[in-house]
Amino acid sequence: MSEELTNQVEQTASDAPQISSGIMNQLDNINQGTVAVEASRAIAEAQGKLIIAKRFPRDEVAAYAKAIEACKRKPMAKKAFYAYPRAGQTVEGPTIRFAEELARCWGNIDYGVKELSQDDGKSEMQAYAWDLETNAQSVQNFTNPHKREVGKKVVTLTSLRDIYEINANMAARRLRARILAILPAWYVDACIEECKKTLAGDNEEPLIDRVKKMVVQFAKMGVTQEQIERRLKRKVDTMTAEDFVEYIGIFNAIKGGESKISEWFASEPEATELTAALKGE
Repeated sequence: MSEELTNQVEQTASDAPQISSGIMNQLDNINQGTVAVEASRAIAEAQGKLIIAKRFPRDEVAAYAKAIEACKRKPMAKKAFYAYPRAGQTVEGPTIRFAEELARCWGNIDYGVKELSQDDGKSEMQAYAWDLETNAQSVQNFTNPHKREVGKKVVTLTSLRDIYEINANMAARRLRARILAILPAWYVDACIEECKKTLAGDNEEPLIDRVKKMVVQFAKMGVTQEQIERRLKRKVDTMTAEDFVEYIGIFNAIKGGESKISEWFASEPEATELTAALKGE
């Protein structure tokens, strides 16, 4: 090991207790015994990861090219965006799968989710991302109640599988934000644009053909073409590239369980309503 690399690792080791102390101060309400064990293990693992990162630094040009190439693939682009309704507006953005792929291409990034403790009907969790080369870190600690909204009621979860699933779902949202927080903005923005081009500008298949396939996939979930057109306020064959990207995000959100069909699409009119409308009542 070179003298410069040795000095860097030694500096990291000397800084580790301060990093650990800072994290401990943020986790006053979490099981301290668990945190102490995790912090000690993390320090030892971090030194090894830092050595590898220093020996094999990322090539930003190659990393960027690899990410853009990934975004040109339709299976990747189709999973790149989510959307959900809030206060009458559509909130959309990149998914956790998109963030993980960008982190993989960028390289030398350590990220993940840890369950620090679980008791009293809740889990204490941590989502983190760490650039091993720049030492940029983003950490979020949060409490996730073992409850789920079913209709207008809040149901307490007792099944281990249900608890695991809701923890994984909530943790994925935090992890996505942590990964994107440490990646360069220009890198993320360029990949978002490339995914949108892949979804909307693929010359191998006309946009209208992709819209028709999307309508078929919606139908499998119980959403009719009429419901789509009612929300769109025009026929599906007039969809623009931007419309198509938005509806892909809605489809992913419903399929992934992040939102419900009823939050996006009005239900079909009942027979009695239709009969009354035809009679002009």
